[in-house]
Amino acid sequence: MNQLEILRFALRGLLANKMRSSLTTLGILIGVAAVIMLVAVGEGSSQSIQRNIQRLGANTLTISPQFSGGGGGGMRAPGGGANTGPRTQARQLSLADAKALTDKTLAPSVRSVSPVVTASSSTATYGAASHAISQFVGTYPSYFEAVNKPVTKGTYFFNDDVLAARKVVVLGQTVVEELFGTVDPIGKQVSVSGVPFTVVGVLKETGSTGMQDADDVAIAPLPAVQQSLSGFGSLNSIVVQASGAETTTAAQAEVTAVLNQRHGVKNDNADYRILNQATLQETVSAATGTFTVLLGAVAAISLLVGGIGITNIMLVTVTERTREIGIRKAIGAPRSAILGQFLLEATMLSLVGGLSGVLVAFIGTRFTVAGLEPVLVPSSVALALGVSVGIGLFFGSYPANRAAKLRPIQALRHE
Repeated sequence: MNQLEILRFALRGLLANKMRSSLTTLGILIGVAAVIMLVAVGEGSSQSIQRNIQRLGANTLTISPQFSGGGGGGMRAPGGGANTGPRTQARQLSLADAKALTDKTLAPSVRSVSPVVTASSSTATYGAASHAISQFVGTYPSYFEAVNKPVTKGTYFFNDDVLAARKVVVLGQTVVEELFGTVDPIGKQVSVSGVPFTVVGVLKETGSTGMQDADDVAIAPLPAVQQSLSGFGSLNSIVVQASGAETTTAAQAEVTAVLNQRHGVKNDNADYRILNQATLQETVSAATGTFTVLLGAVAAISLLVGGIGITNIMLVTVTERTREIGIRKAIGAPRSAILGQFLLEATMLSLVGGLSGVLVAFIGTRFTVAGLEPVLVPSSVALALGVSVGIGLFFGSYPANRAAKLRPIQALRHE
């Protein structure tokens, strides 16, 4: 019996029980589609987080105050050791701290330093339109490059604007849409908490980052915001840009040394923390990679269930066709032909189910899932399809071997 005849018998056996074959195929379809879709969702989540981090710049350090000491606060010092001393209020970051970090002798790896104050929930009005800006930032012009916020219309403000404390502002896309609609905002004057600011630029749209709209922002010169909105107190943060991605670690060490000296920090009991975007990106990449693998592993359980379904269906098929097997063996069909036929049937069920699952998953990745855009991973498609075929061979081998071992006389007696 040649291979073509074995294939013909296998197809005839599958078509003779279409409903049963469809149910078996459905189990594999669901398993393959689940694996590919969950891996795609995990990859989409990973890429989304990476993009959000990259928006801040891979060579950026963000310094913010924190409580010094452990005391249940759960904070960690920049060196990574847990704080264990009594918990005391942090010494606030000051403009003098920011200026000290610009010293090229003490911090040669630092390209720029941007002190930052924020005035949250500032209400801006233009004509009859009003909008509560979620974040009104006061800073220096270097901030735009450090946190990767390019201007798509108009221009930034300049150092002269900072020195003169001019009330000029660069707006995010959300603020522009809420206040101006289709009107060109450049040169227009908006009132922020009763203080007039002239719009000089519009930021390029960046989109939402989780629950926060990154475009609901306004950025103005630091002294103008301090005079009008936040007062001349401490800084909310200091954004430091390293001279390059490869010098970020060196820049962090230099910044730590300068601030430790200025704040009198001893025993790694710092009253500030430094967020290194490059380190954060590496950590997130590792975490999301593990998460994606976990999702795929959970989904693979459904493939295993589909394989058990193949075993059950094929055992029923062998039982129903025992007499047919006996006739074929009685007229000379070799054991290998019987074995090959039932293995081929099981493999074809898995293959059809696997290909259908790939198609369903491909369609599924065209839609947004839980606010994320799934990203199809080619390796997951190949792996899921390969595993589905392997499952057909593995779980179909027992029923096929059982059919091949039947003795003709016993098979012919079967009712």
